[in-house]
Amino acid sequence: MAVDVGEATFDRDVIELSRQTPVVVDFWAEWCGPCRTLGPALEAAETSRGGTVLLANVDVDANQGLSARFGIQGIPAVKAFRDGEVVNEFVGAVPKAKVEELFDSLVPSRTDELLAAGDELSLREASELEPRRADIAVALARKRLERGAEDDALDAVQGHQGDFAAEGIAARIGLSKSGIATEAFQALDRGETPAALDTLLEQMAGADEDTREQLRRAIVGILADFDPGDPAAASYRRRLAIALY
Repeated sequence: MAVDVGEATFDRDVIELSRQTPVVVDFWAEWCGPCRTLGPALEAAETSRGGTVLLANVDVDANQGLSARFGIQGIPAVKAFRDGEVVNEFVGAVPKAKVEELFDSLVPSRTDELLAAGDELSLREASELEPRRADIAVALARKRLERGAEDDALDAVQGHQGDFAAEGIAARIGLSKSGIATEAFQALDRGETPAALDTLLEQMAGADEDTREQLRRAIVGILADFDPGDPAAASYRRRLAIALY
C-alpha cells in the first residue's frame, strides 16, 4: 500500500529506503483527474510484486519544495528511485503496460537471478528463457569449458555472431581442436591473462590466414572483458593491430 511522504520524511522514506528496496514516487494532486486514473495502476503494480518495490505518494500542492527539487512541471509525474537516485521516470497517465515496464526495470528478472547464481544448471535455464542474450551464452560456455566440455561450450555460443566474447570462445575452441595455442588457453584458465595474450600474439607470426583470423577473434574476445579505459587493453589492441598489418 502506498505511503504518503512529504518534505520532512522524503529523504528517510524514499532516498534512504531506496538503498535497500526500490521506491516509486507518484507526484500528484487531488484536483488532477489523470492522477486518479494512474493511481490504481501504480498500486496494483506495487501489490503484485510482493514488497520488492514500494510506492510513495507526494502531494505537490502540499510539498512545493519537493516539486522544485525534482523539477516537476506536469502531473502525474512518476519517478523511480534505487540506491538513492532517480533511475527511471515518466509523466502523464500512461498505459498500464508502461507502468509495469517501469516496475519491472527496478527488480532483477528471473533470468538475471539465474545469471547471478552462476552455476551451469542455472545458466542453462537462463539461456532457455532468453536464448538471444549473448552474456548468458558466454557465461554458460565458460562454465562448460571449466569441465572440458568444448563441444557443449561451442553449442552455447552458436548463433551469437557479432558478440566479441562469444566469437572469442568459438575461436578458442577451434584453435584448441587444431592443437594451436593450447598453452595460451591453459594460462588463461589459470587467470594468467597477460601471459595468454602474449602467447596468442606470438602465435600470429607465420600463421596462415585462417589461423590468424581465429587468433585475432580469440584475442579480441579476451579483451572484451577488460575495462574500456584499461591501459593494458589499449596496449594489446595496438600490438594486435601491428601483428595484423
